[in-house]
Parts: sequence; C-alpha cells; structure tokens
Amino acid sequence: MSTDILASVEKNPRGIPKAPFVANVEEYVGGYEADVEPTLRKIQDALAKYRYMDANLQQRRQGLAEKIPDIKKTLAMVEFLRERREGKQKASSEGDDDDDDLDDEDGDGDGKKPLTTTFELNDTLYAEAQLENTDTVYLWLGANVMLSYKLPAAVTLLKSKLDVAESSLQNTTEDLEFLREQITMMEVNTARVYNWDVKRRRDRRAREGVEGKSKSDSG
Repeated sequence: MSTDILASVEKNPRGIPKAPFVANVEEYVGGYEADVEPTLRKIQDALAKYRYMDANLQQRRQGLAEKIPDIKKTLAMVEFLRERREGKQKASSEGDDDDDDLDDEDGDGDGKKPLTTTFELNDTLYAEAQLENTDTVYLWLGANVMLSYKLPAAVTLLKSKLDVAESSLQNTTEDLEFLREQITMMEVNTARVYNWDVKRRRDRRAREGVEGKSKSDSG
C-alpha cells in the first residue's frame, strides 16, 4: 500500500482527493496477520490533511462572505455616480444654455449642486462629505494600493471582481461540503479497521483458549 493513501485517487474539480472506502479491511491492511497500526497511522494522516484543508477553506469562505458585501456597496456607489453624471450631461445638453459647464455651481438645478453624503470611517463612525461632479474614483486594490479609474472602467472592474468573488464563494462552499463527506468517510474507515482488529484479537484469544483446553484435556 502507498505511503499516502490519497496519492492516486479520484479528485474533485479543485483537486481535493476523494477518500477511498475500505470495503475489505483484511486485504487493505495486508492480510490477517498484518499489523494494523501502520494502516491506522496512514488513515489518521489523511484525516489530518482533510481537516487542515477544511480549516483553510472555512477561513476563505469567511473572508469572501465579508468581502462580497463591500464590493456590492462600492459598485452601487460608483454606478450611482455614473448615472448621476450621465443625467447631468443629458440635462446640460437639453438645456437652453449649451455653454453651461457641468461643474458650474451657479445654476439653479439640483444636478449642478454637490452631493452631500456620509461615508464610513469604521464600523460605528461616519463622516459627512460633499461630492463634486467627477468622472474619476479611487479604488483600494489591496496591499495598500489605490488607483484612480474613470467611472465606466471602475464599474467594469468591480463587476468583474464581484463575479470572481461570488464564483469563488460557490466553489469554496462546494469544497467544504465535499470535505465533510471525505472526513466522514475516513472516520468510518478508522472505525472499520479498529473494529476488525478488535474482532481479530477476540478470535485469537478464543482460538488460543480452545487450543489450551484441548491440550489440557489430552494431558
């Protein structure tokens, strides 16, 4: 038997090996007289790998579950700014004075006034800000990196990131369900090998008792 019992088995789409089911314990451990301890150690090693993967994926799922709402909120805000700017451009082009600039605050229309809003500083602290008409936003990309994007490019980027994050969350959830099945299977294998060994020892003792009794009777 291979040192790694998961080395040559079927895998799921993300490469997680499928746990083998030990149907014939005696054959699996190497015969009736074989020591079961090496087999039990290999099963426990495989079980530890599955649990390690499960812990990592649990953390990944938690991170994605927190990240996706942030992306959705950012996307909604950028789309709002884009729609507001496009609406101002349309209103300006249809107005009586075609020479009015989008940033001119002398007009009476609400479209020319700065947007007053609040933004989150931390979980319980918000600050008020005024947003001038702009076609550029700054997005955090992680690792202390912030880049500026035009509004259409920002919407495209955020939609792409949202699609990737949601797909990753779905795959992670599927992998966690798959892992739970494999962990259960390895626990079943452990119990089958252990119970087979207990039965074998009981049979040996019974056989030795019968043999001892036969010798005493013949003596």
